[in-house]
Amino acid sequence: MKIEYKGKIFEVQKGQKIIDVLNKECTDEIIACICNNEIKSLNNEIEQDSKIELLDISSVDGMRIYIRGLLYIMSKAFEELYPTSKVNVEYQLSNSMFCTIENMEITDEMINSVHAKMQEIIDKNIPIIKKRLTKQEAKEFYKKQDTLKGILQLETKQRKYVSLYYCEDYFNYFYGVMPISTGYMKIYDVEKYNNGFLVRYPSKKDINKVPIFKDNKKLLEALADYEKIHRVLNVETLSKLNKSIQEGNSKDLSLLEEALHEKKISKIADKIADKEQVKMVLIAGPSSSGKTTFAQRLGLQLKLNGLRPVTISVDNYFVEREQTPIDENGKLDFEAIEAVDMELLNRDIERLLNGEEIQMPTFNFETGHKEYKGNKVRLEKDDIIVMEGIHCLNDRLTSQIPRNKKFKVYISALTVLNIDNFNRISTTDSRLIRRIVRDSKFRSYSAIHTLKMWNSVNRGEMQNIFPYQEEADAMFNTSLIYEISVLKKYALPQLEAIDNRSIEFAEAKRIREFLKYFEDIPDEVVPKNSLLREFIGGGDFKY
Repeated sequence: MKIEYKGKIFEVQKGQKIIDVLNKECTDEIIACICNNEIKSLNNEIEQDSKIELLDISSVDGMRIYIRGLLYIMSKAFEELYPTSKVNVEYQLSNSMFCTIENMEITDEMINSVHAKMQEIIDKNIPIIKKRLTKQEAKEFYKKQDTLKGILQLETKQRKYVSLYYCEDYFNYFYGVMPISTGYMKIYDVEKYNNGFLVRYPSKKDINKVPIFKDNKKLLEALADYEKIHRVLNVETLSKLNKSIQEGNSKDLSLLEEALHEKKISKIADKIADKEQVKMVLIAGPSSSGKTTFAQRLGLQLKLNGLRPVTISVDNYFVEREQTPIDENGKLDFEAIEAVDMELLNRDIERLLNGEEIQMPTFNFETGHKEYKGNKVRLEKDDIIVMEGIHCLNDRLTSQIPRNKKFKVYISALTVLNIDNFNRISTTDSRLIRRIVRDSKFRSYSAIHTLKMWNSVNRGEMQNIFPYQEEADAMFNTSLIYEISVLKKYALPQLEAIDNRSIEFAEAKRIREFLKYFEDIPDEVVPKNSLLREFIGGGDFKY
């Protein structure tokens, strides 16, 4: 066989492991590899001519694998110290995974013991070995073992085998590639937090230390609220969701989810109405959060409170094209706050709040200039400005408007559904699946186009949205526990069209294999006013 690495060609024997072939290159920082545009373990055996790229944790995929390995070590430590504990990996908070224990009180002593045991496991550098079982072997295995670890694989028709990761006598299921031994996860911390604990890890920006933890109290509250509700509904894991769908409960589930959304939106509208000094609502959230539908549904609830929403689009207040800032790559940076004509925006808002009439601009994206087409606006007594945009939580955008006149809303698809106790579903993945479907159905963009743009979109969110989320007066979780079961049928064909000739293949394969775990739900189950209709179409609102 021949492999290519950094432009050099190596002749190797078929069946050799990548780590053996590139041993000198595989330093401690290297955690996995990309082989023919597919994420692989360093223990992967070469079966064909291959082009190889090594991954460290400064990459998105490398960091995912590092976190996965760290959680595996944490779960092994609990198994050895507290074998009856029921640990749950809940959600991500500021370079940390927030975890809880269902059946035990979390104490400082417990966390210190777990930390010490994790360090012991890391210091031993024990191999982590992937073992595959046929479906028949897996059935016999689960009969003998009193465990649910990885059993979802057995329940999924599309899966031909069941895989488990072994470390000494300990085994568990984790979705995705794992580090080849425990010694790779050297930088971490574990600490008690709230009603659970944090497993902390480095950032991609500095892989050599654990960053200072930034508290996310409002975000945690929003996540915990939804988590509690779905535990009551008994659909907090994918296995339970699939069972509910198989039992014919899809319609009831969708109605409950939509009722929850309506209740939350109504509470936000009531909160706004109670603050008489508030004259504008500012809405921000990352891509594919459902901001457009949320704004319209919030508008209906505001009307019920006697307030008439007047929409201002930040997109109409871009600076003239020649004044647009340039990013580090020499390209026009439309996501920078300086790309907005903040002086004009603030002047127009001030005039509106003073009872004056303004002429609203319309930005012509082809010419790169604002145009005035006679769109005149004046606020009446019960009117309230509603404005949505990526910078709306940043006070720089509306610096001339007093804070007490503004009500900020942060929205995002904060997924609380987990695959199982140790495998969470990423909020970012949920939004990406939404965007793949919407781009395909309404923007004529293929999944490969969406995947190419996604890292850039994420970088913009990290700079312009996430740092300001805790400044919101209200948070709204736009996720629907059943949504991926609806989106699956649209996303899968798009992802399956991407083959390993594209560098996006690794990400496409990761998502498509994950989607196969979900039972299907037909569109008919989704109400016409659902936020999900923004992505699949057929809804009551205009976009």
